[in-house]
Amino acid sequence: AKGGGLEKTGRLTLCTTEMETVYDLGTKMIESLTKEKVTAGDVITIDKASGKITKLGRSFSRSRDYDAMGSQTRFVQCPEGELQKRKEVVHTVTLHEIDVINSRQQGFLALFTGDTGEIKGEVREQIDHKVAEWREEGRATIVPGVLFIDEVHMLDMECFSFLNRALESEMAPVLVIATNRGIAKIRGTDYMSPHGVPLDLLDRLMIISTSPYEQEDVHSILKVRCEEEDVEMTDDALELLTRIGMETSLRYAIHMIIAASLVAEKRKNAEVEIEDIKRVYTLFVDVKRSTQFLMEYQKEFMYNELDADGDGHGDINGDTDEENEEGADNEDQQKMEES
Repeated sequence: AKGGGLEKTGRLTLCTTEMETVYDLGTKMIESLTKEKVTAGDVITIDKASGKITKLGRSFSRSRDYDAMGSQTRFVQCPEGELQKRKEVVHTVTLHEIDVINSRQQGFLALFTGDTGEIKGEVREQIDHKVAEWREEGRATIVPGVLFIDEVHMLDMECFSFLNRALESEMAPVLVIATNRGIAKIRGTDYMSPHGVPLDLLDRLMIISTSPYEQEDVHSILKVRCEEEDVEMTDDALELLTRIGMETSLRYAIHMIIAASLVAEKRKNAEVEIEDIKRVYTLFVDVKRSTQFLMEYQKEFMYNELDADGDGHGDINGDTDEENEEGADNEDQQKMEES
């Protein structure tokens, strides 16, 4: 390059295995080449639209034994064919990002500032129409997202109506819902429905049935959980924990892993053994044992509602309230007589 006042000019020779061309360079391109530290023998790509230069590596044909290169130097084959090639660039954006870009004055910068604000319905309709045109022209494809709703029986009729309408759209996401209810009331109504979901929505869904875990499944899950929690457990202790999980619940067995690990750590033992599992089993009860305990000692608890003899604390509190009301009436009557 040569300096003509403040302006720099130069020439660049680009070649492939089949052709060679010389280009005149301006100040901006020379600075970009200098910034990327491009030397003779490097393989580069130049974006014609933006002028961005990307260094891919160094050509095998120009490598020399005496060249001083670092371990990070990458050698690539010399390009073949023509110098100028068309390259398709795929940009993946969400419909929400397109909405934000077109609804704010700062455009693309609104995604970084977080100033999304309210998006008008007219903007959404225009974008949907434009995206539909791109699909017809083959310039864009719609990749549906996934909407997962857990405990779907907690939704009310208004939410279910919105889901029904949203699923009819061409750009609707894949809807996955989960619930553990049987025949239950739809929230906010007196209508009974399977899983607490309206029948018109159930008719649009593919229902996946589940089955209880087998003993081998529980064993595998607990083993993976021990690995995730970095807990070393003996085979005998894992078998005992598996049996507990089958008799009680899998969640209870999973919660016992950390507790048993702490008990083993207190004994200064690296592995969880059977005695640690037994210790935790005696300290923390599961739902079945807790329910049995409440049934046996129900009279010892306050506000017991299962007392059939009428001797519970609830009745005692009721009698006390009646006595207080009668005492207050007697005091009022005495005051009236004195006056």
